[in-house]
Amino acid sequence: MQILQKIALVFTIIGAINWGLIGIFDFDLVATIFGDMTLLSRIVYTIVGIAGLINIGLLFTNYDEKK
Repeated sequence: MQILQKIALVFTIIGAINWGLIGIFDFDLVATIFGDMTLLSRIVYTIVGIAGLINIGLLFTNYDEKK
């Protein structure tokens, strides 16, 4: 897996955990750490969104198990 895709996967996981916290506990971790819709929190949300788009490529990657 490429380095960029690994970094994107980490940010996607962070975003998924944040959405899980919002859904279960109504707690937005990003807003708590960086402030509610501040420039920094918007940057984090944007990076997570871009990371999700990058990881769409994982759906179409064929991993050969006989390496």
